[in-house]
Amino acid sequence: MKLIIGNRSYSSWSLRGWLAAKQSGLSFETQVVPLYGAGWDEAKLRLDELAPSHGKVPVLWDGEAVVWDSLAILEHLADKVGRDRFWPKAEPARAMARAMVAEMHSGYGALRSEMPMNLRIAPFTKAVSEAVRADVVRILTLWAEARARFGEGGPFLFGSFGAADIFYAPIVARLRIYGVPVPGFAAAYMDAVWEHEWLQAWVAAAAQEPWAIPRWDAAAQG
Repeated sequence: MKLIIGNRSYSSWSLRGWLAAKQSGLSFETQVVPLYGAGWDEAKLRLDELAPSHGKVPVLWDGEAVVWDSLAILEHLADKVGRDRFWPKAEPARAMARAMVAEMHSGYGALRSEMPMNLRIAPFTKAVSEAVRADVVRILTLWAEARARFGEGGPFLFGSFGAADIFYAPIVARLRIYGVPVPGFAAAYMDAVWEHEWLQAWVAAAAQEPWAIPRWDAAAQG
């Protein structure tokens, strides 16, 4: 398999797709496509690797199957290796995990806009809007419920690392980068995600990438 991703410092969707591939336990190759360089709008349409997604990342090539969108990639891999590798076994926990992942996949527009993932900048405290505060409160409420109801088996949302943690990993990065205060249970969960060997490998690889997107760096700190 080959997974096409964007710049690790910025591409939260690529991070989700890559973590899903790691969670599958299957062997895969990673190819980075630098986003938003000179002539990007034209170049992305000429890249065969991105053709099925019309220039978006991540894209998973698996033999004759091509899958884009991070949630679709996760579900494709879950079908290959067994859904229990990604989702809780118990039906109540699995139902909540799926709902949380779907909400993450489609929601939190204010947080995404005002607090873009950017691993190139040093953490700082950023003033945010009421809409972002509402998104953060909603996320923390979901984390608290998942941990309280289903988190006894380990430090992650449903005990062991799984789909929900994969999808909320970029949120962990954002809350750290922008200095958002969180209660103790959330800080402990965030530490567990941030210190996970896969996330640390992603951060280390991001630090080695030469590409910068100045307008995104400026927007993150603005």
